[in-house]
Amino acid sequence: MKLRFFRPPFPARLLYPDALFRVKTTEKIICLTFDDGPAINSTTRILEILSKYNVRAAFFCTGRSAQENPLLVDQIRSSGHIIGNHGYLHLDGFRSTVKKYVRNAETSLLVTSATLIRPPYGRMRLLQYQLMKRKFKIFLWDLMAYDFDSEFGPERSLRVLKEKIRPGSVIVLHDHASSTVHEFLEEFILYCFENHYRFELPPSSGSW
Repeated sequence: MKLRFFRPPFPARLLYPDALFRVKTTEKIICLTFDDGPAINSTTRILEILSKYNVRAAFFCTGRSAQENPLLVDQIRSSGHIIGNHGYLHLDGFRSTVKKYVRNAETSLLVTSATLIRPPYGRMRLLQYQLMKRKFKIFLWDLMAYDFDSEFGPERSLRVLKEKIRPGSVIVLHDHASSTVHEFLEEFILYCFENHYRFELPPSSGSW
């Protein structure tokens, strides 16, 4: 049985004290984020759902995907969402040298973001973290729904979100064709509205 962490393990907050995991608020505000895109047969479907309910989100795109799909990047921005940096390639900081890891992020900044970054897998070595925080606002998450895991299933992802959201939650979902997010995103948004949550953009955008 796989070990899954729906919230980041506590040591992560100690290792990356200046990173944003959750917004400090007592209001029923949550932030939707999508990693790994943009992607054909995924991004447009997500944007249609968000537009239907006037929800704005942050899309943490890899530089390579952004270069391959510039029209989708334009569509994300023109729809009122923001783009974040997810590295040029989806590198694991624990498996990369410091130099390679930093260069990977810098290579992506011209086509994604020069200010806001989410490290792939949420993993960085200490020196990588120290260097990255000088250049970027590091944006992690409060709640992982495992929509990228085909064994987990959309019903379980939706249940986790419903049971574990809280004021200030930053939710990480995934923008690629194999994600199950397309099967539950609309129902989750409706659930949030019914329970008096509202969606906001990340703090670095000026919304909080």
